[in-house]
Amino acid sequence: MRKIEENIFKVLMILSTAIISSTLFMIVFTIFSKGLGSLNWDMVSKIPEGGFYIGKGGGILNAIIGSLYITVGSTLLGLLVSIPIVIYINIYAKKNSMLANITRLCSDILFGIPSIVYGAFGFAIMVYMGLKTSLLAGIITVTLMIIPILVRAMDEAVRVVPEDMKNSVYSLGGTRYETAKIVLRQSVPGIVTAILLSFGRAIGDAACVLFTAGFTDSIPTSLGQPAATLPLSIFFQLSSPIQEVQNRAYAAAVVLTIIVLVISITAKIASKNLSKNKI
Repeated sequence: MRKIEENIFKVLMILSTAIISSTLFMIVFTIFSKGLGSLNWDMVSKIPEGGFYIGKGGGILNAIIGSLYITVGSTLLGLLVSIPIVIYINIYAKKNSMLANITRLCSDILFGIPSIVYGAFGFAIMVYMGLKTSLLAGIITVTLMIIPILVRAMDEAVRVVPEDMKNSVYSLGGTRYETAKIVLRQSVPGIVTAILLSFGRAIGDAACVLFTAGFTDSIPTSLGQPAATLPLSIFFQLSSPIQEVQNRAYAAAVVLTIIVLVISITAKIASKNLSKNKI
């Protein structure tokens, strides 16, 4: 009976892996097969010219730069907020602390809120404060969206660090701050995974920045100016009835995929190098 159950679950695991792998392959194949033909140097080196979204010249450099500005800015800001939270609920708070449990519960709830809700919330704050759509508003709104991702992913990474390691640091006269540094060092792979999850969510989201960052054909030179993003650029081009413009949308999707791939590979290499310092 146990052998039968084992074989059934083995088949299910293989089937699930095949479905996920084939789905990923189909998505990547569709994007690259439709987009590579329209991808050229002008697409990634120029901003849109007049009539770009009806088939005229130009590129998506404004959207590439805008996406990187918002994603990198929100990820860094999110880390500045999330790391202290994770350290407190795992190092400074008492075991099974009510505050720590409430923090985890709130993070789980916020994690499941759709991005459009964050966009509406950010827009409501902007209206209340009399602000316009801008790069700063987009960064703040996206930061609010990815903080729950960072907190929960890093929290799970820190919680798997053996309790004996923490006790060993305390027994040697280490402070909680020193313990936190050692725990974070042991959690580097998990922290990198959290950063990748938040980066992917931030750079691929359109609803969150639609009301807050706005859209422009120019590259923002200050935090007070609106910023274009790749997801919105793809959306606007796919909405066009012109086939050439739709093909450009797939080319923009190829660029977005390559950016995520480069960031993922770079982060994995950095994680591997940093993991050498683990105890």
